[in-house]
Amino acid sequence: MDRQEVLAKIADAAVEVLGVERELVTENANFKDDLDADSLDLVEFVMAVEEQFDVSIPEEKLEGIGTVGQAADMVIAAQESPAPSAAESGTSA
Repeated sequence: MDRQEVLAKIADAAVEVLGVERELVTENANFKDDLDADSLDLVEFVMAVEEQFDVSIPEEKLEGIGTVGQAADMVIAAQESPAPSAAESGTSA
C-alpha cells in the first residue's frame, strides 16, 4: 500500500471518528490544533486506524505523533515491521 492510499484511509478514519470535514484532513494537519481532537478522540482514532490497517501500534510509538502525515509514517512503519516475523515462521514469499 503506497503512502497516498495510507493517507486516504487515515483521512477516512479522521472524518468518521473525529467528525471533521475531509478537506481539513491534510498531510500537515495537526490533530489537536487543526482537527480539534482531544486525548479521548485520539485514542478512538488510533483504535480505528489499527483496525482499518490491521496493525498494532505500541503506545510509546504514539508520542510525538501530531500530524496526519506523521500518523501515515507510523502506519507504514507498523505495516513493514511484521514482515520479519512472517519470514521467521517459515512462510515464504
